[in-house]
Amino acid sequence: MTERRGVTEHKRPQGHLIWIHAVSVGESFIALTLIERIIQTIPAAQILVTTGTVTAARLMATRLPPQAFHQFAPLDHPTYIARFLGHWHPDCAIMVESELWPNLIRQTAERGIPLALINARMSDASYTAWRRWPRTISFLFSQFDLCLAQDRRSADRLQKLGAGTTQVIGNLKFSAPALPVDATTFECVQSQVGTRPLWLAASTHPGEEKIVAAVHKILRDHIPGLLTIIAPRHPERGAEIQKLLEVEGLLTALRSKGADIDRTTDIYIADTMGELGLLYRLAPAAFIGGSLVPHGGQNPLEPARLDCAIVHGPHVFNFADIYRDLESRKASILVSNSRDLTETIRHLLENEDARLAHITASEARLKEADDVIERYFQALRPLLPSPTSTRSASDARA
Repeated sequence: MTERRGVTEHKRPQGHLIWIHAVSVGESFIALTLIERIIQTIPAAQILVTTGTVTAARLMATRLPPQAFHQFAPLDHPTYIARFLGHWHPDCAIMVESELWPNLIRQTAERGIPLALINARMSDASYTAWRRWPRTISFLFSQFDLCLAQDRRSADRLQKLGAGTTQVIGNLKFSAPALPVDATTFECVQSQVGTRPLWLAASTHPGEEKIVAAVHKILRDHIPGLLTIIAPRHPERGAEIQKLLEVEGLLTALRSKGADIDRTTDIYIADTMGELGLLYRLAPAAFIGGSLVPHGGQNPLEPARLDCAIVHGPHVFNFADIYRDLESRKASILVSNSRDLTETIRHLLENEDARLAHITASEARLKEADDVIERYFQALRPLLPSPTSTRSASDARA
């Protein structure tokens, strides 16, 4: 892929160019929120978004506004970085929760391009690891003009590791937009479901599908017509999951094969990419996978924005602060095992008031976060180009 070597067929657009680097899908949703806010104030600015994964690139292809465009991030090789920066000449660079790529950071700073790290978080593991290389990490963080942290602990750690201007702003993931859905596809799947009660096991990992199967077999005796949907974190596992469920005596339908949901379907395996927006809209309650096995959990804010009650296991260290916050507000429900999950899903499906109470609590938390994006924008404002100034590509090369 030539873009990974800093080579592109696209010309640099005229005028100001803001570069936002978002590694994967989670960071890309944050970038979308920030892009929308930037365009409100600087409508003439062009925005280059780089990501490192195909999934994130597909998301950008469908969600970016006309003023923004996507490229794959160059590999962290001096020649590739120099080629990339030499072509695009961005006015400023904003990295979203990014890994620290030494050549990218160093060369960007050397060219005098204002450099910011946003939504920064420093976990215990990362902090411990980086302290083994104090001179390297101190140099890298010193290259940033601004570091905007999710929380005070991360900000303190960033400063101890060498970051200069650091501010605590909050977690931008609370401000990420709702996952998209194709209206025609939604109507089609909803018509297949009909009036059947259903729940969703989203982003599941190996070991969790067997638990979901056990839950379904118990609940179907209490909730007539129950439909369970499994959306594996890695869709390529669809056929493997189907075989596992068939051994359990369950009738399945595989979405990747175009199979429809009918009245005999026990479990619908949604082994496709980019359809959680559809599934969270269908389901009144969802178990968020990667949390009953020690994987670290997945983002709970995606179902929270789509009126879906949130259930999760104890292994949520990848999103610990978010889950802790939601739990404290009764906006999510912690389960420890198959029995807990069974009882919780049954309670949510049979008690509308209880389910709505959890959804209302999560909505209240999201509303509190509505001003986070504004705080980020105002903190970044000194690094961004002026809305009234002009700049050409030839100016950039000067």
